[in-house]
Amino acid sequence: MNAIRVLAVAFLAVAPLLAQAPNDPFPTPINATDGIVTVNVVEFATLPDLGGPMPSRPMLLVDEPGTRRLFVNDMRGPLYAIPREGKTVSIYLDINDPKWGVNVNSQGNERGFQSFAFHPQFNRQGTPGFGKLYTYTDTANMPPVVDFKPNGGTHTHDAVLLEWTAKNPAAAAYDGGAPRELLRFEHPFGNHNGGQLSFNPLAAANSPDFGLLYMGIADGGSGGDPLNNAQKLSSAFGKMLRIDPLGTNSANGKYGIPKDNPFANDNDPGTLGEIYAFGLRNPQRFAWDSRNGNHFVADIGQNIVEEVSQVTKGANLGWNTWEGSYGFISREAISLENPRGDSKVTFPVVEYGQLDPLLQPQSAVTMGVVYRRKEIPQLANLLIFGDNPSGEVFYVNADKLPNGGQSAIRRILFNDNGQTKTLLQLIKEKNTAQGKMPSTRADLRFGEGPNGEIFILNKRDGVIRMLTK
Repeated sequence: MNAIRVLAVAFLAVAPLLAQAPNDPFPTPINATDGIVTVNVVEFATLPDLGGPMPSRPMLLVDEPGTRRLFVNDMRGPLYAIPREGKTVSIYLDINDPKWGVNVNSQGNERGFQSFAFHPQFNRQGTPGFGKLYTYTDTANMPPVVDFKPNGGTHTHDAVLLEWTAKNPAAAAYDGGAPRELLRFEHPFGNHNGGQLSFNPLAAANSPDFGLLYMGIADGGSGGDPLNNAQKLSSAFGKMLRIDPLGTNSANGKYGIPKDNPFANDNDPGTLGEIYAFGLRNPQRFAWDSRNGNHFVADIGQNIVEEVSQVTKGANLGWNTWEGSYGFISREAISLENPRGDSKVTFPVVEYGQLDPLLQPQSAVTMGVVYRRKEIPQLANLLIFGDNPSGEVFYVNADKLPNGGQSAIRRILFNDNGQTKTLLQLIKEKNTAQGKMPSTRADLRFGEGPNGEIFILNKRDGVIRMLTK
């Protein structure tokens, strides 16, 4: 390893305001002007302000086709229902209501009600998944026995997967009883708690993947994966898990392990059957391509590289041996020697540098959608993702996927009454109209509706925005 290169990359990590240096892994910045796609944007709904430093803390927006409603969560506990035409917002379930005993831990920026998913049979009476809703949340309720422990760290909090059963899925508010706990994680550090829950929306009712729940689980936190969880097949941290929430063949008997999971039948007691893919750092969001079934995950990097990768069964996505396409050395350094140099690792389809002049000093990638609709023609056949803090929205061609790097990345900007703006500009203007100090960051998240709608969420003004052609 060339010591000069290590030192140069380390220097970049502590000098984010300086121009890119020659030994930056991405010396040519993201193209800020060519290939820009512009879309119209409208305010779709506004989430309630629960007080505190942030107006609302939305993480995920999904459509529930059976009841023809959109749902969005706030990290502090509420799950809201929104009619498909928008405007009104009503509480469907508050998982932090004391009567449930969940006790959501929403301290700091990264803890709280992380994600939720409706079983694909949620509104199909007489089926095993009827009325089933799943939530994944950090909790301060720590006495119960945990299913997955890290090898070290401090027990800061737990994260739990809960199953709720509605009596009438179409009811305005949740009408079922207390949740059933399926599994519990003991967290060794306070950060890296995010993870999406999702059933594969492309899985037909008679397919092997139908009704199986995917869970993105981060590496346990701190920085650099100090417990080396992500590469350990005996650890649930740093993984994409896939389980059958209605099954019973797990160690605790509360959920099932699909027989075709890559390590479910390897006759190795040192591997976890729940693992679908491994080598992830902080996989907060993932999405499927409806045309070809490609499964993409946005994995937040350490201090240098952000990445979007394709997930396949049994894939090793590299962390913490690799940060993106580059060998990981420490929190401050990567190796520029032999990029993408391991044939057994699945490297990113696209990646970008945290120090890019277009972004804020702190960067974090977030997954959007693979848009295969015609309602917004300028977005057709694009893989859309973004940068969480800056609010920059990016795309690459979903039919000509890059082989790593950031040269293919182009921007999506918003037309607001004839003016082209970034999301952060829209948020700042809204903050001013709200009589608040303009935010310095966006905290971007995406959502998708039933008819080609793309929704933009953020944690700074409470507004859900919808993109239109």
